[in-house]
Amino acid sequence: MAKEKSQYVCSNCGGVSPKWLGKCPHCNAWNTLVESVAESVAALTKNRFSSLAKTADVAVLGNIDAVDFERTPTGHDELDRVLGGGMVEGGVVLIGGDPGIGKSTLLLQALDSLQRSGQNTLYVTGEESGAQVALRARRLGLNGSQVKVLAEIGLDKILATLDTLQPDIAVIDSIQTVYSDQLTSAPGSVAQVRECAAHLTRAAKATGVCIVLVGHVTKEGALAGPRVLEHMVDTVLYFEGDTHSSFRLVRAIKNRFGAVNEIGVFAMTEKGLKGVSNPSAIFLSQHTEPVPGSCVMVTLEGTRPMLVEIQALVDSGGASPRRLSVGLDKDRLAMLLAVLHRHAGVACMDQDVFVNAVGGVRISEPAADLAVLLAITSSLRGKPLPKGFFAFGEIGLAGEVRPAPRGQERLKEAAKLGFSVAVVPKANLPKNLKSKDFEGLTIHAVERVEQALEVVRSLS
Repeated sequence: MAKEKSQYVCSNCGGVSPKWLGKCPHCNAWNTLVESVAESVAALTKNRFSSLAKTADVAVLGNIDAVDFERTPTGHDELDRVLGGGMVEGGVVLIGGDPGIGKSTLLLQALDSLQRSGQNTLYVTGEESGAQVALRARRLGLNGSQVKVLAEIGLDKILATLDTLQPDIAVIDSIQTVYSDQLTSAPGSVAQVRECAAHLTRAAKATGVCIVLVGHVTKEGALAGPRVLEHMVDTVLYFEGDTHSSFRLVRAIKNRFGAVNEIGVFAMTEKGLKGVSNPSAIFLSQHTEPVPGSCVMVTLEGTRPMLVEIQALVDSGGASPRRLSVGLDKDRLAMLLAVLHRHAGVACMDQDVFVNAVGGVRISEPAADLAVLLAITSSLRGKPLPKGFFAFGEIGLAGEVRPAPRGQERLKEAAKLGFSVAVVPKANLPKNLKSKDFEGLTIHAVERVEQALEVVRSLS
């Protein structure tokens, strides 16, 4: 019997190399080549590389009807927000997250809601038996659910079932367990994941069924498999949050039918995941009175303004002071401390500085800079900021306070929640301060860091 020939496939880009190399020659990633069995000549001669979308004649762009895609609500407002309004016919959604964070729970709840609204639904499970799925449905209180369940990992059987049942929405849980007979590699390998996802995407575009793929994640938190998987689908969602906390965030990393970086907030209960209509309450302070080192900011997640508390602790350090940030960019923290020293005369060279975004939220936008600086100076002075105080704005290396995008929406959200004092960039100052949207809100517009500190000192 002839010995099977091996090849090495990059887990990052899917490139193939005849021998093991430390660095992938295609994407230059290190230590990503994994040994697999080379495909036979017979398998390679099959035409498996047809287009993922429907074929169409050449058309002039201006003559194509720009019709918006019809959305089907899932019955969960927070999930609909992240998806851009609901499920789209022929759309392919990839959702990933840590084990046990709630991916299967949320999708089973969504399928049940869709089925009760008259949609034909199918749940394909490759990791559990039908009895296990039914047991979870009982725990979630989904009694008498008419969602169709298929326990199968063979791609041909799954495609045949989709063709026979013609569901409106189908969930594949998970794509790493599905395998194709055309390939000799094991399920979960780069080749299998790429091939199976391509076939399912092609089926979705050809038949109009909306397919949701559940994906595993690596220990770094990224979706397992080749990056081409994310390019292939229409929407990529990530589950975020600590499994020890009751709150979960679902973030849209890519969305062809909605806003990118939109988030949905869920609370894990005994009856499954429930949407949180006012997520600002999760990330705000629980103190009865203001405390030093705490400053509220208004961050923008997709189209949603959300209030988050920034906490800072400045303590005397040793010979090598520490700079630690949780939920914020640690390199940006070092830059802000340098700006604070150079342009405001506040030195933290011999101090340990710890900064935290409350509630486990991650803030990547630079509009948090001003709130971080004010929280640090509040902790250093030992004096709390005024009650009902919030701030936002980007800090430049020259000490200027730069405007944040959609500043008026941030101010309206804070005023709606009862906040009364704001320090914001001058460019974000509303033209009509007498509007009812800003009623009861005192806004201090600043252009430089030292001006912001002077305003805070006058208010304390």
